Amino acid sequence: MDDTIRNLIFQAIDQTISADDFDVLQDAIERREDVRAEYLRSINLCESIGEIATESAGDLHGDLHGGPPKRNAAPASVLDDATQWTWQRLAIAAAVLALVGGAAYWFGQSNDGGDLQRGEIVQVVSDEPEEALIAGHATLRSAVDLRWSNGSLAFREGDVLPNGVLQFDEGIAEIDFFCGATLIVEGPAALDVESDWSVRVIKGRLRASVPPAARGFIVTAAESEIIDLGTEFAVEVGDDEARVEVIDGEVKLRGGRHDGDHLVTGEREWLKGSQSRPDAFKGLSTLSDVQRRREDAQTQQFEGWKTYSRQLRTDDRLIAYYPIAESDAERVIPNRASSGPERDGILVGPVTRADGRFGAASTALEFDRPGSRVRTRIDGEFNAFTFACWVRIDSLEHRYNSLFMGDGYENGEPHWQIRDDGRLMFSVMVDDTPGSGLGPAEDSRLHRVYFTEPIWDVSKSGKWLHLAAVYDPVARQVNQFVDGKPISGEPIRDLFHVKTLRIGTAEIGNWGQPLRNSPWFAVRNLNGAIDELAIFDAALTPDEIQSLYEQGKPLGY
Repeated sequence: MDDTIRNLIFQAIDQTISADDFDVLQDAIERREDVRAEYLRSINLCESIGEIATESAGDLHGDLHGGPPKRNAAPASVLDDATQWTWQRLAIAAAVLALVGGAAYWFGQSNDGGDLQRGEIVQVVSDEPEEALIAGHATLRSAVDLRWSNGSLAFREGDVLPNGVLQFDEGIAEIDFFCGATLIVEGPAALDVESDWSVRVIKGRLRASVPPAARGFIVTAAESEIIDLGTEFAVEVGDDEARVEVIDGEVKLRGGRHDGDHLVTGEREWLKGSQSRPDAFKGLSTLSDVQRRREDAQTQQFEGWKTYSRQLRTDDRLIAYYPIAESDAERVIPNRASSGPERDGILVGPVTRADGRFGAASTALEFDRPGSRVRTRIDGEFNAFTFACWVRIDSLEHRYNSLFMGDGYENGEPHWQIRDDGRLMFSVMVDDTPGSGLGPAEDSRLHRVYFTEPIWDVSKSGKWLHLAAVYDPVARQVNQFVDGKPISGEPIRDLFHVKTLRIGTAEIGNWGQPLRNSPWFAVRNLNGAIDELAIFDAALTPDEIQSLYEQGKPLGY
């Protein structure tokens, strides 16, 4: 290898390499094993220097803080310089490794790797986020009139179901296993979800629909395993008896008193007990039965909410009220509070309509594209704030994801949003004078963001949540709620106390252009939907927040 490439390696580590020379070095690393080996040796040398500097710094730390004295310890200024030198170069080295991507593999296979052994893996530092993981084997696709048993875990429609026992006393559950099998289970029932491919019936009756992709799915009842061979079958388990009947297709029985038997369409077998009830499966629910009952229940729940909504809009504490779920206007979201149409919301950009939380009969607004937003103007001064909305979050793809935000974020104006880590954020501007803030930036402004613990993760994607934030200047308290339950409460310190509150021009589901002299704007559109939003000039009590949730919750909550 010539000295030119070697010098480029040193310049890259020394952070003095030009952009053009960096491209030359990167190309050489990708093409030549000898360059990769030399680059690795150079990095190993930097790491060794870093370890020496770190150990020496640790020794000196002992000297300075009462530890045992070390002989020949370097002066602090020298160690600081050495440590800084080392880590600057390690940073650039890591950057180069990340850029070349496949170099880790090449280094591991190199015949000329110095101290590196053949097949050893070199770890490349990357800032790529870890892949999200979630535990579970099935999804509760739909639930009709479910009443979960006392002491059992309760789930909502759309929830991922982990392994363990599901038990409910009434209602019907439609469960989709990840392998593709679907169970329709009638209460009272108890199931033990064992894996993506197996479930044990403790009690109850069910219909299993197993497509070809899920062939081999196993339902265990009594002492027998019912192994699907491409079929639809029914199972019932009681205290003294258990039986299976093939509706269409074929199953194999394994274990128990019928070990090895095959059953085909129309055949049945008692796995436990005797043939005491030949018509036990009469009236067993089908997929269409469940869908019809679900739609009827949704309609009934929607009508109940509309009655409550008409009562709510008479509350004289409302600043604005947008019952989007019942709206069918093309471009306007009417303000149904007594404050009137001056506070209507106007759809701007690619806002789309979707099914609301009560299904196809209701409406939601989706804000999944950067330009989508609902704009409104709410003039006046207010004594307190309560914001409450029903929201469906599909993902948190931006650093900040808007629920409701004042345009200019001026004195007394609110920002209500969700951070990408799932935390709710509520704030009110205290002093919008540039330089009034506590941060080092010259244009920083004084405000306080009130965070909750994370309330959302990928397991809640697509589910409806009821969110509320209460800003109470009199009690000097900020409280936040999810699904009617308080999740955070913080005092308002004197420094951040705002007595007079305002809103002005504002947006639902996005944030506008705060930089008036620039075309650039923050991308904060909500990747999800909203189908009801209420703003009160009052600090609602926890009981009132709970009532908003209970009266407005969708089916299966």
